[in-house]
Amino acid sequence: MITPRQIRAARALLDWSQQDLADKAIVSLNAVARLERGMVDPRMSTLSAVETALIRAGAEFISADHKGEGVRLARPDAPANAGRGKQKRAAARKGK
Repeated sequence: MITPRQIRAARALLDWSQQDLADKAIVSLNAVARLERGMVDPRMSTLSAVETALIRAGAEFISADHKGEGVRLARPDAPANAGRGKQKRAAARKGK
């Protein structure tokens, strides 16, 4: 099972906002925020949807068994195809 730190790290690697992840996983923004804070015992369906969305975008999760938990991009080109969260937000601020 992935951890809140891995979710945040994967999102950062993919340049996704919490809203981008919520949209891709088809869960609420509030659910993503709560998962990342680790403040609730998440529903398995929510955690699974988030994990699946991140994996499909190119995140690869490394379990704590292998020298500590982590996350990396399985495909080096993943961010270019992933979500462009910062670019979308910048364009929205400029009115594009």
